[in-house]
Amino acid sequence: MKFLSGVMSYVTAYRLWQAPFAEKKFAPLLQHNNLGEARSVLDIGCGPGTNTGCFDHAEYLGLDWSPSYVDYARRRFGRKFIVADVCSYEPPPGVLYDFILVNSFFHHIDDDNSLRILSKLKDLLTEDGHVHILDLLLPKSRGVARLLAQWDRGNFARPLEEWRNLFSVHFEPVVVEPYPLTALGISLWDMVYFKGRARG
Repeated sequence: MKFLSGVMSYVTAYRLWQAPFAEKKFAPLLQHNNLGEARSVLDIGCGPGTNTGCFDHAEYLGLDWSPSYVDYARRRFGRKFIVADVCSYEPPPGVLYDFILVNSFFHHIDDDNSLRILSKLKDLLTEDGHVHILDLLLPKSRGVARLLAQWDRGNFARPLEEWRNLFSVHFEPVVVEPYPLTALGISLWDMVYFKGRARG
């Protein structure tokens, strides 16, 4: 896994790995939302700008810890990207986001730090805003699906109810939807889409 983690730090390797199913990851997001209505987008763990093109119409900020990903995204998309840890990121005074996207991020993060990050994100939402989380469901049994999931380098994939409980601490669920991720007609593993509004 250390080798895979090293390989995935290269933008080209990351994009090749994501390419076959990047659009399918977004299927429930598109089904339940009109992305054209997003006004101000915060993209957490944006990688090399994988999701940027969906938000050409909106104010957009991508955060990622990888300087190589951020450098690539800036050059390719000409949007605003910052190398930052979401826990330490402080937007300018008064800046809030109505659309916070967290795509395939929390399966890299343990429970305590996930809760800290979710609490932070709650404070960055507008009153009418929502958090949108796409993440990896832990396969129930050993096999190809679990092996492929492990290749994505995350040590904290969780079953559906654990995801629901984790996200629901700081966000009231609007949509919680598991869905299969497929490529070339083959089911690879399952994901979950969570849409939530900040709890008062």
